[in-house]
Amino acid sequence: MNALSIKNLSKVYSSGVIAYENISLDLNDGMFGLLGPNGAGKSSFMKTIAGLLKPDQGQILFNGQDVIKHPENIKKQLGFLPQDFGVYPKVSAYELLTHIAILKGLIHAGTRKEQVLALLDKTNLYAERNKEVHTFSGGMRQRFGVAQALLGDPKILIVDEPAAGLDPEERHRLNNLLSEIGENKVVILATHLVEDIKDLCTAMAVLFKGRIIAQGNPADFIRILQGKIWQLTINKQDLPYYQEHYKILSARLASGKLSLHIYATTNPGSGFHQIEPSLEDVYFNLSLS
Repeated sequence: MNALSIKNLSKVYSSGVIAYENISLDLNDGMFGLLGPNGAGKSSFMKTIAGLLKPDQGQILFNGQDVIKHPENIKKQLGFLPQDFGVYPKVSAYELLTHIAILKGLIHAGTRKEQVLALLDKTNLYAERNKEVHTFSGGMRQRFGVAQALLGDPKILIVDEPAAGLDPEERHRLNNLLSEIGENKVVILATHLVEDIKDLCTAMAVLFKGRIIAQGNPADFIRILQGKIWQLTINKQDLPYYQEHYKILSARLASGKLSLHIYATTNPGSGFHQIEPSLEDVYFNLSLS
C-alpha cells in the first residue's frame, strides 16, 4: 500500500498571487479527485507534488520519504500527465515512447521494448504504434500521455485535466483506463469536470481559490444534500427575482426557459419541486458557501 501525506502546504508567487494555501491531505492507493474551477490552483499543486515546484512551507511525504527535500525520490516513482502534453512531429508512437523510456532510465533494450509494446496495447494504441503522434486525435494523444506516464511502473500517477476537450466516447475510454490503473497506485485526478470525479473517485477534495474547502467521499457529499435541492423552470426574464430571494446553484437555459436548481432546507414553495441531488449540486453549493 502506497501512502502520500501532505501537511500544511502553501505557495505564494512573487507577484503576491496565492497558488494554494494550507493544504493537508492523506492519500492511499486508489483514485483521488481534486475538483476545482480553472485558476483554482490545481496545476500548481500537482507540480509541487511532482517535485517541479517548491512550496513556501509545508511537508510532503511519499512512502515516508520527504519529497520537498529530496524531489528526486518521488520523480523515480512518479508518472505525470500534464494538462498540455506536447509531442514531436514526424515521430511514431513507438519511437517516441521508446525515447521517453530511455530518458526515464529503462536502459535494457529487451525489457524496454516489452514494456513499450505492452503499454501501447494497454492504452489501445498498439494498432497505431507506427503512426506519428502529432496526427493522433485528442483522445488518442491523451491515451498516449497515459502510456508515457506509466513507463517504469510508477507508484503514483498525477493526471491534470485529462478529459478536457474529449468527445464522450474517448472520455469514457480514458476514464476506464484510469480506473483500472488506480487499483494498485495512488492516482490523483485534477479536473473541473464534476462527472469525472463521480464516475471514478471514492475520495475527493474541492479546491477553490487555492484552498481546500471540503474533502471526503462523493457519495457522502450527495447524501448530505438529500432533501435540500429543489428545481423550477422559469422565464429567463424572471431570473433577477429568484436570484434575490433564493440560493441558486445553477440555471440552465433550454428552449428559452431556465431550469433552476436551488438549495433550501425547507420547502421553498412557489412551484419548486424536490429533486435528487447530484455531485454538481454539491460542487456549486460548496463554492457558493
